[in-house]
Amino acid sequence: MNNPLNPDAWQAIGLTLQLATCTTLILLILATPLAWWLSQTQSRWRAPIGALVTLPLVLPPSVLGFYLLVAMGPYGPLGFVTQALGWGLLSFTFTGLLIGSVIFSLPFAVQPMQNTFEALGPRPMEVAATLHASPIDAFFSVALPLARPGWVAASILSFSHTVGEFGVVLMIGGNIPGQTRVVSTQIYGHVEAMEYAQAHWLAGGMLVFSFVVLLALSLIRQRVSKVLP
Repeated sequence: MNNPLNPDAWQAIGLTLQLATCTTLILLILATPLAWWLSQTQSRWRAPIGALVTLPLVLPPSVLGFYLLVAMGPYGPLGFVTQALGWGLLSFTFTGLLIGSVIFSLPFAVQPMQNTFEALGPRPMEVAATLHASPIDAFFSVALPLARPGWVAASILSFSHTVGEFGVVLMIGGNIPGQTRVVSTQIYGHVEAMEYAQAHWLAGGMLVFSFVVLLALSLIRQRVSKVLP
């Protein structure tokens, strides 16, 4: 029997890991200030913005993917801007996949950090203020270090959720080898072609890989939690 993990399969695995890594890094940058604001603000905009952030949790991936595809299309607002800048269309490109993944996984990054910030309470920031620390200094020197478990949890959920994406990926990127074909769409293609052996090996390998990653990150999170005050 030939090796079921052929070059196409390895290419899909590599693209999936690249997408998950880039998505996680971008989400940590974007979600941290957003989660802090949601945990601290008393603004009337907190509820609608919080609902907008968590919308991907309940919205069918095909619906989200459809509207993102329309937005990135030649007559969509994002497509109009990218064409005017000479970037072309983002649909059916890795960049388009990255944008869709960031939006789709946003609540999985924001919620753990928001919960961690809220669990800190006002005391650490009050103590920092008595030591004449500015709000920005207190945020970076006090709040962020104490919120490391939330960062780890956000990383776990964002990475694993991106690895398992299918609906949004298929709608925005299609199944172009070397450009937008990730593991989930590769498995879908094998099943459509009734290549169950290849689908089984690829799906099983990603299952084991995902479990190992989640287990390792969970252990790291527990270790970080133990050393925190």
